[in-house]
Amino acid sequence: MKKILFILAITAVGFASCDKVQNPYPVGAPQGSWALYPNGDSAHYATNVWPTFTTNTNVNRNVLIEDYTGHQCIYCPAAAALALQLEDDNPGRVYVSSVHTGASGLIEAFQQLSSPTFVVDFTCPEGLLIGKRFGVDTPGSPFQGNPFGSVSRKDHGNGYPVTAANTWASATDAMIATNDLKVNIQAVANYYPSTRGLFLHTEIDVIDPTLTNELKVVVQLIEDSLQAPQKFPSSTDYNYVHRDIFRGTIDGFNFGRTLDVAHMNANGDYNFFYIYELPSQYDSSNMHVLIYVRDAVTEEVYQVIKKQL
Repeated sequence: MKKILFILAITAVGFASCDKVQNPYPVGAPQGSWALYPNGDSAHYATNVWPTFTTNTNVNRNVLIEDYTGHQCIYCPAAAALALQLEDDNPGRVYVSSVHTGASGLIEAFQQLSSPTFVVDFTCPEGLLIGKRFGVDTPGSPFQGNPFGSVSRKDHGNGYPVTAANTWASATDAMIATNDLKVNIQAVANYYPSTRGLFLHTEIDVIDPTLTNELKVVVQLIEDSLQAPQKFPSSTDYNYVHRDIFRGTIDGFNFGRTLDVAHMNANGDYNFFYIYELPSQYDSSNMHVLIYVRDAVTEEVYQVIKKQL
């Protein structure tokens, strides 16, 4: 997939007041990014489109369910249905990322293509890396096969940030009930169909002062749904609807960019700005992004929000 074209901290950009910006790109940024803005240049965007974030009044901690799955995994549909039910039961509080991956970091039997039935590739390099990190790269990891996953990558009692599907409901319910909000996120997404350009603005507020580990912001590209075959215990559903399919990260940073002073604004919050060209194989009306903040030491996801394209 085509990766990010441009990312910067908004505190680092100075826009000129004239019609054209003399030096609109920071050192090292690829040229051509602003061509995805169809109504002018960076100065025009800054003057007419750039959002101003107000105080984030959200009081709820949301939950990210990662479903490690495969289209040839006969028990994976039940886990996917559970994840979808938890999302439906907790609107605006629970989001799902279905990652087609195994524990080895390789394309395993459950993710393999086989003609003539299983010809849709649901894997991506970033997804395979997630599987590897929480599989073979984690000594003693309970993630050995599909289905498996995580609930905000929090340790829910087994000593690891990943857990079996039969614990997702209780873990999700506990997090919703506790509602321990440590990080707030707000975002504005501007998508331009004529150029397939996504301009994403994010602001992150670290509420809990006891969070001293390095924190990372991740933006995942998710395909809402896709109809394609799925293997079941005794049959194959040729019209199965796969949901919330993880298609990669929009900036190529699978495990995130660091919340550091370079991205801090005058209020002590963190701002990240992305320009991304949506690959041609995707229908923008069927896509969204998940924005989350993870602890680089414990792996726990402290907050997640969703933005539709």
